[in-house]
Amino acid sequence: MKVITYENFTKLDIRIGTIIEVTNFKKARKPAYQLTINFGRLGVKKSSAQITDLYSKEDLLHRQIIAVVNFKTKQIANFISECLVLGIYNEKNKVVLLQTSTEIKNGEQVS
Repeated sequence: MKVITYENFTKLDIRIGTIIEVTNFKKARKPAYQLTINFGRLGVKKSSAQITDLYSKEDLLHRQIIAVVNFKTKQIANFISECLVLGIYNEKNKVVLLQTSTEIKNGEQVS
């Protein structure tokens, strides 16, 4: 475990968003989706996510997710990823998305 200070944690901008579009990412090296996510007043951001093992496109559409929105953009093949959707690896090494237990307003900050 790597220990950080509270000040380091506060540099992360973690927000709630709703997936509004999901497409197959055909040019990705590993199976992935291209996600378009509505973060309310922060606007719409795109992300690439290797979550095809446990989630279909239909499962993801309109699902609320938790993401870091202030990372530097990253180019993946021909796609620019603007945020990092958060998840955890399960016992089968598949990513399970983090989510809220109730619906939250898009753009709300996790603290």
